[in-house]
Amino acid sequence: MTTRNVQLPDGTSVPAIGQGTWYMGDDAGARGQEVRALQLGIDLGLTLIDTAEMYADGGAEKVVGEAIAGRRDSVFVVSKVYPHHASRSKMSLACDASLRRLGTDYIDLYLLHWRGSVPLAETIDAMERLVDTGKILRWGVSNLDTDDMRELWRAGGDACATDQVLYHAASRGIEFDLLPWCREHALPVMAYCPLAQAGNLREDLLGHPDIVGIADEIGATPAQVALAWVIRQGDVIAIPKAARDAHVRENAGAAAIALDPHHLARIDAAFPPPVSREPLDVV
Repeated sequence: MTTRNVQLPDGTSVPAIGQGTWYMGDDAGARGQEVRALQLGIDLGLTLIDTAEMYADGGAEKVVGEAIAGRRDSVFVVSKVYPHHASRSKMSLACDASLRRLGTDYIDLYLLHWRGSVPLAETIDAMERLVDTGKILRWGVSNLDTDDMRELWRAGGDACATDQVLYHAASRGIEFDLLPWCREHALPVMAYCPLAQAGNLREDLLGHPDIVGIADEIGATPAQVALAWVIRQGDVIAIPKAARDAHVRENAGAAAIALDPHHLARIDAAFPPPVSREPLDVV
């Protein structure tokens, strides 16, 4: 299975396609299949797994913990902290709870899930304290727009490893200013919902005639085309969720697809890039 990688600011290499876990852990009856899907993804090279204390109120972290048991060293675990836990007094406790659910003594990358009322400078300090203790190896943010990132840098947050945001071909607002800012600062972006939640966010994405047509031309699926588009420039990490084996294999196969300029032009025509600044798209 082909693996494509993205380099984090500290030089760590992670797969360009990982695994998301939003909505995992909600249904106890589905837990076994969710665990097996994550383990299959690891076997296929999707070794970055993204989760959060918010997902199923910690249930998704428990699913991840079961999936990585006995193979922790081969997995890059990302989790996220609630904004109301992002203070000096609360973050360490929240992190400890995530570590227990994950069954590990460290998190590879810990993200502020979205911005809340805690000052960014305090969140940065709390993150750095966790790095110092070894509970997390690096930290980043999620759902921060360009002005927020500038403020983060001014507050001393240039150790940030990524900004995780919504990004897919039908939601390209970050391309106007956030993505260029991140590239200027050598900061990779992590794309959540890179398939628009299997098309639920944008029904015209996976069923669009141009996406379907490109897929037919290259012998791929529409989802693979959409994923290949997201990771096309080498500095964006996609984290699609897949709870079924077939979808996991489909996601992993997208890493081998390189869209040619003609295909990219067709997607641009179908889903034009932004021509002005847009509010950050969130779910």
